[in-house]
Amino acid sequence: MSVRLPLLADNQAPNQIGDGATHASFEPTWDSLSQYSCPEWFRDAKLGIFVCWNLHSLQGVDDWYCFNMYREGHPVYKHHVATYGHPSKFGFKDFIPLWKGENFDADDLVRQFKNAGAKYIVPIATYHDNFDCWNSKHHKWNSLNMGPKKDIIGLWAEATREQGLRFGVTTHLARSLCWMQDSHGSDKEGLLKGVPYDGADPKYQEFYHPPFPPAQRHYPPDPPQAWKDQWTNRIKDLCQQHRPDLLYFDGGLPFPKDDGLVGRKVVAWYYNQNKQWHDGRLEAVMNVKKWPVAKNHGPFSADMCVRDMEKGLLGGIEEYPWQNDTTVSSWFYQPTKPVRSVNSVVDMLIDIVAKNGNLLLNVPPRPDGTLDEAHKKHLVELGQWMKVNGEAIYATRPWKQYGEGPTTVAEGHFGDNKLGLTAKDLRFTRSKDGRIVYAILMDWPGGGAMVDIKALAGTDAAEIKQVTLLGHDGPLKWTRDKEGLHVSMPTDKPCEHAFSLRVEFMKETE
Repeated sequence: MSVRLPLLADNQAPNQIGDGATHASFEPTWDSLSQYSCPEWFRDAKLGIFVCWNLHSLQGVDDWYCFNMYREGHPVYKHHVATYGHPSKFGFKDFIPLWKGENFDADDLVRQFKNAGAKYIVPIATYHDNFDCWNSKHHKWNSLNMGPKKDIIGLWAEATREQGLRFGVTTHLARSLCWMQDSHGSDKEGLLKGVPYDGADPKYQEFYHPPFPPAQRHYPPDPPQAWKDQWTNRIKDLCQQHRPDLLYFDGGLPFPKDDGLVGRKVVAWYYNQNKQWHDGRLEAVMNVKKWPVAKNHGPFSADMCVRDMEKGLLGGIEEYPWQNDTTVSSWFYQPTKPVRSVNSVVDMLIDIVAKNGNLLLNVPPRPDGTLDEAHKKHLVELGQWMKVNGEAIYATRPWKQYGEGPTTVAEGHFGDNKLGLTAKDLRFTRSKDGRIVYAILMDWPGGGAMVDIKALAGTDAAEIKQVTLLGHDGPLKWTRDKEGLHVSMPTDKPCEHAFSLRVEFMKETE
């Protein structure tokens, strides 16, 4: 059992390091935060595992259950009434004692994620449901006091670090203020018309939030000061207790009315704290989303964080490191949801890495804390591919172009299931020293086939030292001319899904 890391006092100056050295501090201004630089560990890691596991794992039907169960007429409302009872009698709070996590073993889960190739683990600390999954000092509705009676985030943090991986957390807390407002309502028709839902009971307001006018319920740009303070205190408590190297906000910076000042203060504080944890080195990754409507979701600036795109893809190489967070099935465990093919995840990972990004892949445990067989199988197969091809992924950087081939990738959120790469599509990465270019084929061209790579055309074949295929013993036959690099593939393929040609140059290539 590892020892809990000591907390840093809020009143400790952010530029005071243990050895007495001083370092420049971040201030909560856009100009100061723009001095942020993404740490090398994140740029090298490429693949992380997101873990959506909390009260929403229980119902198995909807990722927005706490929101939709209070919307009269919604399919989730109908399911809830038929399965558990009317929201006036059985509200979302009543799921808490049902979530026990009795078979949760963070060590085993992290081991499976690590074997799949993940380099960082990011569980949910607080979802939109306002339930904290750690020993929260500012909110009694937490997983140590109730439900599993465990410091879930503490267990994740310990297991992740003991296995040599980086640890992060996601918090969706800011949005819970509007998500839980319908719990204060009632049916507008039917036998229980006008009977208040359980959120209307004042004794539950800490969980469901105080009610406020309907016109302000949709992502309020300027919530009450008490909520701004609580949001700040809970984020700081989470970070002080568990020292994540990645902190994820599910949106822009809270809150829009003050140009994200509340959020900027927390981000500056987090960066300064992180430097203290690492002897003056900034190892922090702050994930922020750029949503189309900033007035609702909060402001964003690419130079002060690592942009996160939910189920998103880019059309070209991004200047700044970025991340796609997506899921292998549903966000929270739903037994009827199919698991994505490993081939589609591999193609997505390659496309993202070629464009200077990372993939944060959600793998949802069952309510008891274990993975079902379909998700286990997916992780094993992904790990098999990564063991062969990891050299073309980890610690690489984008080449001068991300790829070639006929497929155009649509840019934006919520489109990563439409990638549609073919056997004629290639993606490129390169080694940090620029001497190796990896040309990754999205499908097997056939044993003995000739692969033509236009981007590697050149008149001097002597510039290339050798061409190999990861997972295959020995060099390959090849020629080079002004039309391209022409590589003769071996008879047998070394793996499944995608195939990495390793082109080693005599010196750094452009």
